[in-house]
Amino acid sequence: MAPVSTEQTYDRLTEVKQFDESKIGVKGLVDSGVTAIPRFFHHPPENLPGPKPKNRPQLTIPVIDLSGEKSTVVEEIRRSASTLGFFQIVNHSIPPTLIESAIGSMKEFFEQSTEYKMQFYHREAGKGAAYSTNFDLYQSKAASWRDTLQVRMSPIEPDWEAVPEMCRAVLAEWNKAVTVLGEELMSILCEGLGVKTDRLKELSCLEGRVSVAHYYPHCPQPELTVGLTSHTDPGVLTMVVQNEVGGLLQVKCGDEWADVEAVPGAVVINIGDLLQMMSNDEYKSVQHRVLANPVEGARVSIAVFFNPSKRDNLFGPFPELISTTKPAVYREFVYEDYMRKFFTKELDGKTLTNFYKVDNTKA
Repeated sequence: MAPVSTEQTYDRLTEVKQFDESKIGVKGLVDSGVTAIPRFFHHPPENLPGPKPKNRPQLTIPVIDLSGEKSTVVEEIRRSASTLGFFQIVNHSIPPTLIESAIGSMKEFFEQSTEYKMQFYHREAGKGAAYSTNFDLYQSKAASWRDTLQVRMSPIEPDWEAVPEMCRAVLAEWNKAVTVLGEELMSILCEGLGVKTDRLKELSCLEGRVSVAHYYPHCPQPELTVGLTSHTDPGVLTMVVQNEVGGLLQVKCGDEWADVEAVPGAVVINIGDLLQMMSNDEYKSVQHRVLANPVEGARVSIAVFFNPSKRDNLFGPFPELISTTKPAVYREFVYEDYMRKFFTKELDGKTLTNFYKVDNTKA
């Protein structure tokens, strides 16, 4: 029997490095039959969800029908973006069959043999497809129970030969469909702010797209870890589709957490930190997390992050949203510097909006 490690003998970095270099991922641990998760996946109690409060109404995220009256849709999206920062949309332009095949192709990849997936396992985001466990594995205090396949879609087209073959055709189709829907949503969000409807498009916010598929396999000890730590997204807008394994994605509403249920054919939309700052705090980027998966079937999701492609440009609150009664909440900054800061910290809590606040004396 192996000796039990103590605080004195436990070397977290060595264990993390060994796991990362094995390239087996969380799915590989599950396939090997682990019944106890490695210690570096253990989260401190404050990061773990407590028991759900009893006798309280279930908090839910609004589902907005895009086929409704335009003025109603604009108002519903404006209200959701200004309060919860999250909403789901139905009757949008992406065919349900495309959502199913996109999720299906990602699930097929993650459920390939470890040997096959190893050829894609690396942490260089610019190279075609990058398969790994936790982009912040070495920075975080504890790892999260999920594997990820990331493909940078735009402004430079991916090297398709470096993308798993079962994902290539559907990802190319998916990329076109999400771009069309992203443009429509950005136009609606601009209208809700009272700025020019193509303002975000002009700022290249449609052009820096990254597709990130997450695979959350069954966790033998879900009470000790999470699937994705609480965080906000750094970019403009995030678009998420998920399979039928619901009840794991949660959004922070005040001091409580609301479930984002799996609605067939729906797309989950959330506001990123950059749009919160450009809207001068009119729109809210809200903390969200994914719980560790306690059931046998895997949760599979695909998130598309919309970011500016003009990384050397200055960003800050839209000038037309600044007045004597509503002064600028944030100072201007170069987007490239902002993203560099994001990727050198662990993924937890509020990202960088506080750093750019005008009244932040530490900045």
